[in-house]
Amino acid sequence: MIQFDEYKQKINTLKPVLDSLKTAMKLDDAAVELKSLEAESAKDGFWNNLENSQKVLQKIKQLQNKQTVYEKLDNSWSDLFTLCQMGAEENDESLLTEIEDGLSAFTKALETARLETLLSGEYDNNSAIVSFHAGAGGTEAQDWAQMLYRMYTRWAERHGMKYKILDWLDGEEAGMKSASIQIDGDNAYGLLKSENGVHRLVRISPFDSSGRRHTSFAAIEIAPLISDDVALEIKSEDLRVDTFRASGAGGQHVNKTESAVRLTHLPTGLVVACQMERSQHQNKEVAMRMLRSKLLEIKEREHLDKISDIKGEQMKIEWGSQIRNYVFMPYTLVKDTRTNYEEGNVNAVMDGEIDGFIEAYLSS
Repeated sequence: MIQFDEYKQKINTLKPVLDSLKTAMKLDDAAVELKSLEAESAKDGFWNNLENSQKVLQKIKQLQNKQTVYEKLDNSWSDLFTLCQMGAEENDESLLTEIEDGLSAFTKALETARLETLLSGEYDNNSAIVSFHAGAGGTEAQDWAQMLYRMYTRWAERHGMKYKILDWLDGEEAGMKSASIQIDGDNAYGLLKSENGVHRLVRISPFDSSGRRHTSFAAIEIAPLISDDVALEIKSEDLRVDTFRASGAGGQHVNKTESAVRLTHLPTGLVVACQMERSQHQNKEVAMRMLRSKLLEIKEREHLDKISDIKGEQMKIEWGSQIRNYVFMPYTLVKDTRTNYEEGNVNAVMDGEIDGFIEAYLSS
């Protein structure tokens, strides 16, 4: 049947893509490294250094996962090809639906694996710290910041990732002035780093009784969550530590004691805060981790040699600096200014369907 021939041709065109993926994933090198690490883990005294042993085991798991991903793709391709041949030989139309569904799933899995090969940065596999800042515009901008918070938390849930609130400052009437969350999951930072920048909203404001169209801005900052063993010196004299009472949905301890902590890095002007842990000491630890992560992200992004070279981020939350436009009125469109990738279903985007934008950025 002609349908089977067409499917067979489509399946064959994907084989070179699968072969190139194997090269890009450097599976031969991974196999050599895995063998070496497994030999190291089998040596006497391996558990004497618990920190090192955990790193070795984590690396072994990553390499094994890489091999498993490719093996599953390779097996899926072989199964599809065999199924297509069987259907053609037996002229069994009942297999067409299975082939179509299998081809769709394989294509999606292949694209996901291909994109993950682009995440080769040192911290791409780390958790991500996502910070939200409302721009000028009062309630409208603060509501927009909270809409973006919902978008990214929905995205995290779609990918099976976990998130927790680190800091939250309510808006005056609605929304938020600022917030920070931690998103934990495979390649969280590598995928989300493309979202760093100013996001612009155009809509009829629900807070305007005259029904006029408003333009609002909010800034998103993305930093990798780094471990404490990363060499990064922050001098105590360069820090100002402020404590205050927490606000917002944080549990029974909120508003009872000055447990929340705000850190200001004086040389750069960077400010971080944490209020969601149960004690001032815990909040300070998390805030220090956030500050280290942000300083390191800027240092890496700006290709600086020393932390002292950082002058602080000068992100202007205004027209002309946006990375993406979200238009609700007079038409619906979300368009990235860097890649020109666009989506017409703005409601789906606001519900966390932003993979197209991320993929376009990583592939550019």
